[in-house]
Amino acid sequence: MKKQRQLCTLIALAAMTFGANAQEITPQMLEKFKTENAMTASDRAIHNAMAANDVSKLAVNQANQTEMDTYFTYSVPSKGITDQLSSGRCWLFTGLNVMRSKVINEHNLAGLTFSPIYNFFYDQLEKSNLFLQAIIDTGDKPLEDKTVEWLLQHPLSDGGTFTGVADLAAKYGIVPAGVMPETYASNNTSRFTSLIKRKLREDALILRDKVAAGAKGKELQAAKTDMLSEIYRILVLGFGEPVTTFKWAPKDAQGKYMWEPKEYTPQSFYAEFIGEDYQNDYIMLMNDPTREYWKTYEIQYDRHTYDGHNWLYLNLPLDDIKQMAIASIKDSTMMYFSCDVGKELDSKRGLLDLANYDYESLLGVEFGMDKAQRIRTFDSGSSHAMTMMAVELDAEGKPTMWKVENSWGAASGHKGHLIMTDEWFNEYMFRLVVNKKYASDKVLKAAKQKPILLPCWDPMFLGEE
Repeated sequence: MKKQRQLCTLIALAAMTFGANAQEITPQMLEKFKTENAMTASDRAIHNAMAANDVSKLAVNQANQTEMDTYFTYSVPSKGITDQLSSGRCWLFTGLNVMRSKVINEHNLAGLTFSPIYNFFYDQLEKSNLFLQAIIDTGDKPLEDKTVEWLLQHPLSDGGTFTGVADLAAKYGIVPAGVMPETYASNNTSRFTSLIKRKLREDALILRDKVAAGAKGKELQAAKTDMLSEIYRILVLGFGEPVTTFKWAPKDAQGKYMWEPKEYTPQSFYAEFIGEDYQNDYIMLMNDPTREYWKTYEIQYDRHTYDGHNWLYLNLPLDDIKQMAIASIKDSTMMYFSCDVGKELDSKRGLLDLANYDYESLLGVEFGMDKAQRIRTFDSGSSHAMTMMAVELDAEGKPTMWKVENSWGAASGHKGHLIMTDEWFNEYMFRLVVNKKYASDKVLKAAKQKPILLPCWDPMFLGEE
C-alpha cells in the first residue's frame, strides 16, 4: 500500500508539472520552448528584418535571380493580353482566350477579344436558376442537411470551369468585346455578387416555406420565375442589357475593315467563327494524386446551367497529361489550364519556380509535404485558370518549361504571361482541357467509363477558379 501511495504521489506531481493529460500548454512547456529557441545574433537580425518586411521578399533565392530563359521550342501564336481586373472570372477569360486564338490564327487577324461580360451576364442568371431549382429539389430536406447547407453557403459565385464556358457559349453564343463592353460591376464582382447572393438566400427561404406548405409543380415554378425576373433586373442594372444582334467585321492593323460588316446574333457569330463542339470534342484532365488514376469523376451541382453538364474529368498521371499538352501546342492549339498560381510565384518576373524562395533557410524549418498531402490538408488546390500556349523540350523531348497566357493585364508578369518550370508544373498543376484528337485510345476509353459522383462539398473543389 505504501508503494502504491508513493506511485500516486509521483503521478500527481507529474500532472501538476505537465498537465493532467499533457494536452494544454503549461508554463513548463513554454520555458522549454524558450530555452530551445533562445535567439542568437542571427535570429535577432532575421527578426528585425521580418518586423519591417514581407517574408517573401526576405526569402527570395538570389541564386535563382539569373536571367530568365524566355525561348520555347513550340509556342502557339498569341496577340493581345486580357485583364479580368478585380473579378473572379479567370475561367471565362481563359475559355474565351482559347477560342479567340483559333479565330485569330485561322483568319490572320491583327487581334481579337471576346466580351466576357456578355457570357457572364447569363452565367450569373443561369447559376441563380440552378440554385433556386436545387432549393426546390431539396425542399423536403432539413436546413441541417449537408447538401442544403452547402447550397445556402454557395448560392452564387463568379468562379467557374471550362465546362461552364462550353455550356454558356453553346446556349448563348459569344460576341466581340466591343459589342458589349465591361462595366465597373463586371470588373469588380465581389460586392455586386454578394448582393445577388443575399437576395437568393432570401428567395430560398421563401421557396422552402412554400414546399413545407404543400406547394408543388407550377406554383413553385411560377414563384421561381418571379424571383429570377428580379435577378435579371439587378444584372441589367449592373451589366447592361445583353446584346441580341450586332454588325461586325474584323479590322486590320491600320483599323480598316477587312471585309464588309455583317449582321450577327451571338449564336450565329459563334457558329460562323468558332464552330467547334466544346461540349463534346474536349476532355478535362486532372492530376489529383489523392484519388485513383484512370478513373472519371463528376461533381454534384458543379455546373453553370441547370440543363448543362456537371463538371466531369479524367484523373491521370502527370506524364500522360503532358503528352497531350505537348501534342496540342505542337498543333498550334491553346488549352484551358488551371493551377495553384500563388505558390512560389515571382509575380514581378512572371516565374513559377520551386527555387524562387528559400523559406526553410530563413525560418529554420522544413516544409516536407508532397502534392497529395498538401491537397488532403487543404494547403493546395486549383486557384486560377490560364491559357496554356508554349513548351520548351530538351534533347530527349522531355518538357523543361511551360508558358501560359494570363488575364492579369499586359503589365503583369512576363509581358502578360507566366513561365513555369516543369518541376513547378508537377507540384501545382491540376487541370488541363484538350481536344480529344490529341488523346490516346486508352485515354478516350477511360473517359467513357461511368463517373464516380463526388459531393458538391468535396474539399478539392471549394476553392475552384
